[in-house]
Amino acid sequence: MSSEPQRLSLYSDSNNRSYSQFFSPVFTRVERTKDVLIHTSTYLVFIAMVQVATVMYALSIEPNPAPVIVGLVTFAVYMGDRISDVDTDEVSNPTQSSFVRRHKSILSVLTAAAYGLAIAISVLGGPIALVVTLIPGIFWVLYASDWLPTLGSYFKRLKEILIVNSAIVALAWAISLVFLPLAFADAAFTPVAAVVFFYYFLDTFVNTEIPNVNDVEADEAIGVSTLPVVFGVHRTRQIAYGLDLVLIGFVVVAYLRGLLTEILTVAILLGLGYALVLAAFVGRTEHEGRLGIAGEAKHLFVMAIILGLSSGGI
Repeated sequence: MSSEPQRLSLYSDSNNRSYSQFFSPVFTRVERTKDVLIHTSTYLVFIAMVQVATVMYALSIEPNPAPVIVGLVTFAVYMGDRISDVDTDEVSNPTQSSFVRRHKSILSVLTAAAYGLAIAISVLGGPIALVVTLIPGIFWVLYASDWLPTLGSYFKRLKEILIVNSAIVALAWAISLVFLPLAFADAAFTPVAAVVFFYYFLDTFVNTEIPNVNDVEADEAIGVSTLPVVFGVHRTRQIAYGLDLVLIGFVVVAYLRGLLTEILTVAILLGLGYALVLAAFVGRTEHEGRLGIAGEAKHLFVMAIILGLSSGGI
């Protein structure tokens, strides 16, 4: 009997080694996959496609290639921005900056290929679809690139101007999300489309400013004015509350005027409630990067509610 504990210990150690040998590679692959999804903004591709699907549901538009195009453009623009800002990102996000540096060549090729494919597909929707597809890229070049030496010094400052910087980002994506599916469907810009456009514009503006809380030091160093830099984190949180409340009131008024269905209204309002909860953590968590991702994931939450209520026959 005296040798029993030793045998149990040997058995336990053997199990632990087997467990470690089996699961360690799995955990490593999961961690690497997560890094790729985050550092390349691939997770935003899926979210952007869901946003377009939400627009198509709201406007009763039949399935078309718009979600795929917006997904490709999202990858190209965000990845291009990360490649362009790889030096300044060393301060605010050294892990991402290191990843982009290691894979810069292949990421540059994928960025160009994604936008090229998006443009090729958009031609099928006609000239308006093509122009809308080009808008995010054009806005990004004017907003953050030195590729235009003559105009670069002026437009570069747009990225440094308070509110203008985030408003440009919000405008580019609101145009893409709403007008691209409309172009493929050859549909008119209705009052309902205007409601959806304003919702996505203001919502994207808020989601653009929240991650800036994590970039205060880097933005100050390069002279970029954001809400957290100019007003501080506490006031930024209050502004996020205010803008989300404005959106809640706006959606309620739109519903009362018969512009939004009950299902869409409930889904959006619950999503905005989710956004208010996230806003409460602005400046109060050590994981501001995760907070930004959670804010983008709100659109998955909204779509899940739409699908749930629709399947329930409500």
